[in-house]
Amino acid sequence: MTELALPRGPQRIVCLTEETTEWLYLLGEEARIVGISGYTVRPRRAREEKPKVSAFTSAKIGKILELRPDCVFGFSDLQADIAAELIRRGVQVTVFNQRSIAGIFSMLYQVAAMVGQEARGLVLLELIRARLQEIEAAARRLPRRPKVFFEEWDEPHISAIRWVSELVAIAGGDDCFPELAPQPLGKDRIIADGAEIVRRDPDIVIGSWCGKKFRPELVTARPGWDQIKAVREGQLFEIKSADILQPGPAALTDGVEQLHRIVLRWSESHG
Repeated sequence: MTELALPRGPQRIVCLTEETTEWLYLLGEEARIVGISGYTVRPRRAREEKPKVSAFTSAKIGKILELRPDCVFGFSDLQADIAAELIRRGVQVTVFNQRSIAGIFSMLYQVAAMVGQEARGLVLLELIRARLQEIEAAARRLPRRPKVFFEEWDEPHISAIRWVSELVAIAGGDDCFPELAPQPLGKDRIIADGAEIVRRDPDIVIGSWCGKKFRPELVTARPGWDQIKAVREGQLFEIKSADILQPGPAALTDGVEQLHRIVLRWSESHG
């Protein structure tokens, strides 16, 4: 009988979104990556080292096939058509659908296990978890919690997705629209009437316009928004979407750290 090599997980991986690319680099397994999303900015070197083969809802199927991947990592129902086409072409596809902090941790663990880095993955995940607990403990000591309106898109207004809402809470704030956060699709988190945001009167407004630069001057010019405390007091901030709207390591590290710093600065002047 011919000797068979034991499998060591996929050796040629295409990542259709940024979070799995960043995680594989953190695991020291970037050599397995043969293609990435064109939106990838974390880590920066990935853009220089890896072919870009997809946007978010579209992909260069022919180019992906030329790379001969033995696994493609995707995210959510929004990439279902890409996944279906690759599956029809005989490619193994793993599509994750993490929408919460717990879901992100689960996805990261699964990817680490798939590439034989379960132990290293657990060490990194424990470091992230411990820091989240430190931030949460510090937030509990704040004298007041600000109301936070996190705007994922401006026209129409789209409020925070679940993992962002959860991170706002860990950082010390209260999401102005917690009832919308569980909705996985942006269209279901649309706030049709901007007057409702004015009515809820956030202390802090954070813009992360999904790849588009946040422009505070457009926010302050909205009808009626001069009544909002955040606008009157200049509490308008941007967190880049690559740092908070990618459901992976970035959101659980840089994203929450930025949220926490914003809340702490607010607390220093409003506590």
